[in-house]
Amino acid sequence: MAKKSNWNDDYWLYVMQLYMRRPIGVKPLYAKAAVDLSIELHVHPREIRERQRQIEAISTPRIEKIWDEYGDNPRKLSRAVRLLRSMNGFGSAEEFYDGVEVTESFEVEFRPFNASGLTPVALVIILDLYYRLTPQTMVAETPEVVETARLLGQPAATVAHVLRLFLVCDPFITRVTCDEADPLLPHCRKVWKKYGNADTDNLAQKAEELKDYYK
Repeated sequence: MAKKSNWNDDYWLYVMQLYMRRPIGVKPLYAKAAVDLSIELHVHPREIRERQRQIEAISTPRIEKIWDEYGDNPRKLSRAVRLLRSMNGFGSAEEFYDGVEVTESFEVEFRPFNASGLTPVALVIILDLYYRLTPQTMVAETPEVVETARLLGQPAATVAHVLRLFLVCDPFITRVTCDEADPLLPHCRKVWKKYGNADTDNLAQKAEELKDYYK
C-alpha cells in the first residue's frame, strides 16, 4: 500500500459496494469499476484492492461492524453510498472545491489525451503488442492488431499507426520516419522512455493487468 494516502474512513462503504458487485469478491487491480472508484476518491487502485482484501478477511472490528450492517442488505448499502456522494461538497462538489488544487498521479494514466480516446495505459498495451510483432506485421490487417484494437475500442488503423510511432522511438530500428508534428508522438516517446527499455516480461504482466480495464 502506498505510504501517502488520501484514504478517508467514509470510503469503506464505497469499497464494500465495489466488493459486493457481481461477481462478489476482490476485483482485478485495473477492473474498470475499481479504477473509476480510484479516480473518484483519488486513491490508488492498489490501495483500493488492498482495502477489498481487508473487507474479504473482515480484518478489523470496524469492518466487521460495516459487514454486519450492510453485508446482507445491498439496497441499504446503495442508499448509504448515495447519501455520501450527495454530501460531497454539500451536493455541489464542483463549486465547493472550485479553486482547490487536487494533486493527481495515476489518474492521468487513464485520461484520454486527444479526441481519439487513446490513453497512456492504452499505449502501454500497444507497446506490449509491439514486442510480439515484427515490423512487417505492424499493419491494420494483422489479427493481433485487430484483436488489440477491438479490446481498446479503437480502429485497427489507429493501433497500427501507434505501432509505427514506436518503431520511430526504437533506437534499434533505422530508416523509419514519421511526421515530427504528429500529436501522438510525444505520448509514445513518454511511454517508450518509461517501458521501452524495461524487462519485456514485466511489461507483458503490466499490460495483462491493464487489459482488465477494457473488458
